[in-house]
Amino acid sequence: MDTNLALLLLFAPFAGFLLNIFFGKKLGKGTSGTLGTLAVATSFVVTLTFFLQVISTGQPIMINLCEWLTLANFKVNFGFQLDQLSLLWLMFVTGIGTLIHIYSISYMHDDENLHKFFAYLNLFVFFMITLVMGSNLLIMFIGWEGVGLCSYLLIGFWYKNQDYNDAAKKAFIMNRIGDLGFLIGIFIIGYLFHSVDYTTINAALSSGAQVDMGWLSLAALCLFIGACGKSAQIPLYTWLPDAMAGPTPVSALIHAATMVTAGIFMITRMNFLFNLTPDVQNIIAIVGAVTSLVAAAIGLVQNDIKKVLAYSTVSQLGLMFLALGLGAYEIAVFHVITHAFFKACLFLGSGSVIHALHGEQDMRNMGGLRKVMKITFITFLISTLAISGLPPFSGFFSKDEILMTAFHQNKALWVIASLASLMTAFYMFRLLYLTFYKGFRGTEEQKHHLHESPALITFPLIVLAILALIGGVINFPGSNWLNHYLAPVLARPAQHHHHLDGTAYMLMGIAVVGALIGIGIAYAKYIKQSAVPAQDSEITGFAKVLYNKFYVDEIYTAIIVNPIYAIGSFFRDVTEAVFSGFIFGLGKVANILGGEGRTLQNGSIGFYLFAFVLGICSIIVYIFLAK
Repeated sequence: MDTNLALLLLFAPFAGFLLNIFFGKKLGKGTSGTLGTLAVATSFVVTLTFFLQVISTGQPIMINLCEWLTLANFKVNFGFQLDQLSLLWLMFVTGIGTLIHIYSISYMHDDENLHKFFAYLNLFVFFMITLVMGSNLLIMFIGWEGVGLCSYLLIGFWYKNQDYNDAAKKAFIMNRIGDLGFLIGIFIIGYLFHSVDYTTINAALSSGAQVDMGWLSLAALCLFIGACGKSAQIPLYTWLPDAMAGPTPVSALIHAATMVTAGIFMITRMNFLFNLTPDVQNIIAIVGAVTSLVAAAIGLVQNDIKKVLAYSTVSQLGLMFLALGLGAYEIAVFHVITHAFFKACLFLGSGSVIHALHGEQDMRNMGGLRKVMKITFITFLISTLAISGLPPFSGFFSKDEILMTAFHQNKALWVIASLASLMTAFYMFRLLYLTFYKGFRGTEEQKHHLHESPALITFPLIVLAILALIGGVINFPGSNWLNHYLAPVLARPAQHHHHLDGTAYMLMGIAVVGALIGIGIAYAKYIKQSAVPAQDSEITGFAKVLYNKFYVDEIYTAIIVNPIYAIGSFFRDVTEAVFSGFIFGLGKVANILGGEGRTLQNGSIGFYLFAFVLGICSIIVYIFLAK
C-alpha cells in the first residue's frame, strides 16, 4: 500500500505533464490548467497522509523498488526514503505548488501556450519530488538535474524575447558549474563508502568507520559547491535575479518552494557528514553571511519589483546557509518553511500588481494601489512584516533563531547578519511604500484600468498570508515542535534550544529595533519626503555601484565570458582556417593531379613528351647526386 501511494505521490505530476504536453492544446485552457493543478494537489494529499502517519508512528517509510546498479562492491538501489525531513519538504513543495498552480490558471489565462506552461510546472514539481524522496545521492542527482532543466524551460518560457532566452541559458550554465561540484562529491563519497545511500553512509560514520578525513572534507566542500549553484550563493548567485524573466508564478515556484531550497535540503540531509568537517562548515557560514549582506545591499536600490524580491531571496538563503554552517540545521529548515510562506505570497502579490498594471514592473511607475487592490495590499503587508522580522509574524521567530545562534557562536557573523536584516526591513518597506502608497505615478490608461485581481489570484495570496502570520508556531519558543520533529534525522539533534533568558530577550530587542530603524528610514524617505527613486541615468556614486550589482556580471563577462569567446574566435578564424586551407589544398592538388593524369591516360602527345622530359631530368639528377 505504501509503495503504491509513494508512486502516486511521485508520478501524479508526471502524468499531468504527459497529458498536457501531448493533449493539452486539444483539451482547452480551462481543462489544461485544472488538470495540472489536480495532479499536484493529488501529490499534496498523499504527502499529508504520509506526514500524519510518520508523526503518529515516529518511524520513517522506507521503500525499495529494485536494485538499480551493481559494480563490484558498489551497489545502488532505487528506492524512497519518506522520513521526517523529506515529508516536511514535500508538504510545502506540493502544498505551495498547488496554490501556485491555482494562481497560474488565472494569471496565464491569455497565454497561447498555457498547456505547455502547466506541463512544465508539473514536470518541475515531479523532479523536485524525486530530489526529495530519493533514498540516495544518485536519485537526488536525477531530481537535481531535472529541476535545472525545468528552470531553463520556464525562465525562457516567453522565448520570443531574446533577453529571456539569455536569462534561461545563464541559469542553466551557472547551475551546471555547481552541479559538477556536486557530482564530484558524489563520486568521492561512493569511493569512500562503496555506497551513496544515506542510511548506509550515516551508519558507517556513526559506527566510527575509518575514513580519510581529507577526502571526506573534499567531498563535503564539493557538495557545498553544488548547493551554492542551486541555492544561489556567492559566487554562483547571479543567475537567480535574472530568473525573473520567467512568468511570475515561475518566480514564486523557484524562489519559495522548489529549486533554491534544494541546496539547504541536501546539506541538511547529509548533516552527519558535514558535522565531521568543521572547516567546511566554517566556509558555509561565512559564505552565507557575506551573501546575505551583499544581496541585501544590492536590493536597497533596485526599482524592478521582482528584482527587489529576487535579491531578497538570495539574502534570505544566505541566512539559511549561515545557520547550516553553524550546525543549526533545524533552524535553517525553520527559516526555509517560513520563507516559503511569505516569499511565495510576496512574489504572487507582485504578480497581482503586474497583472493589474498590464506588465509594468518598475516601482517608479506605481503608487497608490492599496486603495484599489485591498486584498493584494493586505496580504503583501503581512508578508512584508514577516520578512522584516517583526513579531508576531513567522519570519521573526525563524530569523531570530538564526541571529541568536550566530551571536553565541560567532559575533562577527551575527553583526553581518543583523545588518543584512536591517537592510531587509528597509528595502521591503521601500517596495511597499513605492507600490501601494501616495499617488499613482503610472499612465492615465493604466489608472483607468486598475482593479483587484480575480479570486483565483487572491485566494492563494490569502492562504499564504495566513501562513506567513501564524507559521512561527511550528517552532514557538517553549514548545519547539519542529526541533523535536526533526530530531530523528539529525546526527546532533536539539543542539540549539535557546532559553528565554536575559540575553535572549536582549537579542530579540536588538533585532526588532533594527527592523524598526529600517522601516523608519524607509517611511521618512518615501512617505514623509515623498521621494521617488531617480532615473537610471541620474544614479551616481555608491548607489550606482549597488544599482549595477557591484558590476559582478561585468567582471564575469570580462574575465570568463570574453576570454572564452576570444578562444572560440581564435579557433574559428585562425586554427580552423589553417586546417581548412591545408585540407582543401590537398583536395585541390589531388584534383589537379587527377586532371593531368586523365589527360595523360587519354593519349595527349604533349603529356607524353612532358613525361619523357621529366623522366630524363630525374635520371640526370640521380646520376649527379650519385657522384
